Amino acid sequence: MNMRRIEVVAGILTQQQRIFATQRGYGEFKDFWEFPGGKVEAGESQEQALVRELKEELETEVEVLKHFADVEYDYPHFHLCLHLFFCRVRQGLLELKEHEQARWLSAQELFSVNWLPADLKVVEKLRLYLEQQTDEA
Repeated sequence: MNMRRIEVVAGILTQQQRIFATQRGYGEFKDFWEFPGGKVEAGESQEQALVRELKEELETEVEVLKHFADVEYDYPHFHLCLHLFFCRVRQGLLELKEHEQARWLSAQELFSVNWLPADLKVVEKLRLYLEQQTDEA
């Protein structure tokens, strides 16, 4: 069976060694936590899609800094290709337009929320990355 393939991008926003996480307010995975972002539209680069999605979801302009990870994950009804990038807020206050709530999580708090399965695949890598940054500071 050929599963529908969805390509999405997500932003890893950092501030003082903390990661910005958002809680979904809709759909099959309502109440799960995720890195904010969304689908890549036809003709868009991953970076362009991420800038657009974060503007739509958070009323915030970001600068995409660097690629962090790619995740391939099979959900029951589709195959997800997730591309994660570190981003820096250029302008805006991270105003929630589509999410129920958001939190800034430290490396030690990353596992305190119920992540979407695909996002969870990079949380441990991100925790190690943050701890390494703290060690170097």
